[in-house]
Amino acid sequence: MRENVKFHDGEKLNADAVIANFNRYKQVSPKSSPFYTLDIKSSYPGLKDVVKIDDMSFKLVFENPQPTLLYSMVNFSSPIYSPKNFNEKGDFNGLPQGTGPFKLVEHQKDQYALLEAFDGYYGEKAAAKRIRVRVIPDPDTRLAALKSGEIMGVMDLGAIPPTLAKELLKDSQFEISATKSTISHYLHPNGKKAPFDNPNMRQAVSMMIDRQQLVKELYLGYPTATVNFLNNTSPFYKDMKPDYRPEEAKKLAVEVLGSQRKSIDLIVPTYGLDRYPYKAQAELFQSVLKDLQLDVNIRILDGAAFKEAQSKGDYDLALATQGLPNGDPYTLFTNYLSSTGSSNKSYSLGYKNDRVDQLLNQVKTTLSMDERKNIYNELQTIAASDLPTIPLFNDASLIAYNKKITGYKATIYGTTLPELKWAS
Repeated sequence: MRENVKFHDGEKLNADAVIANFNRYKQVSPKSSPFYTLDIKSSYPGLKDVVKIDDMSFKLVFENPQPTLLYSMVNFSSPIYSPKNFNEKGDFNGLPQGTGPFKLVEHQKDQYALLEAFDGYYGEKAAAKRIRVRVIPDPDTRLAALKSGEIMGVMDLGAIPPTLAKELLKDSQFEISATKSTISHYLHPNGKKAPFDNPNMRQAVSMMIDRQQLVKELYLGYPTATVNFLNNTSPFYKDMKPDYRPEEAKKLAVEVLGSQRKSIDLIVPTYGLDRYPYKAQAELFQSVLKDLQLDVNIRILDGAAFKEAQSKGDYDLALATQGLPNGDPYTLFTNYLSSTGSSNKSYSLGYKNDRVDQLLNQVKTTLSMDERKNIYNELQTIAASDLPTIPLFNDASLIAYNKKITGYKATIYGTTLPELKWAS
């Protein structure tokens, strides 16, 4: 490990601190949150032990070789906190104490977080002394706060809807920054009941959606339309163009439904409405799916009710997003495509493919990166054919800011916050 790194509370980063964090991962896993679930079994599959070599070196021992371990070590399940930061249950005993350029000095849930530049940071120091990150759920309120000068910029997922970004750019004092995002958007089908237990019906829906139009009309062309389950920021991503064939889709629907019409429920999470044009997107799907003999009823549910409906199978289609945990898609493929995958079960996808299970078992012991890529290519191809979930597009990380600040750009997940400073 890097020498002379300190936590925000003054403790030294060393092998003991890392081992304390891994012990905490084991103790609390699986630990759910509104963000990502902390689960060491999915983040570090097959991990047997964490061994101290010396003060600044440690060893991870696995059941099988892990050629993509470095990808896993930069995922959301791998933060390293001060070993004094946990109580006996593994929960935080105060504000998180990391090693980054900013220290969290104050936090009011659902209101704001106050960041302060950490003087003991080992790298280039943050340009701003203090940054207050406010929570403003409503996009119109965020835009109004930005235009009034109440805030200098917006950040995070769906920070500014593309339509509002277009409006904002009419004012020369504001700027937009956009880049690829690790977030993908899907239409989850309930594969445990008719009609979406039939892959032909899932294919019909997929071919009926004009993804290019969706991206252009509702997202102003910032995202990238795709039929690939895997996000395009992964080094294993395979480019797969959307297949828009409405007439073929109608034929498949007739094969499944005959002459009957089917009433279905499309559920939409309220948190998506705060970030994306999900209402308009749901209404678009409601319109186009009529031609597949599907009468869509839109149900808007809060986060808890949305998750419950999916787990109980009380839905037919669901608007959903998924982030890419890390560059190696093993965990993502396992969660969604494995017959015992956690997302497969909790979203009632009802997907099972013996070849997929075989490939996922095979990749666990595959050392060659070329062979690993071949396996992932096949998994992407199978997913595009079977559609356990229906991919729509890879999102774009889109942020907006007042030109009174500089050094503020979008990254694939977040912003260049340490570089932010006043322009004058």
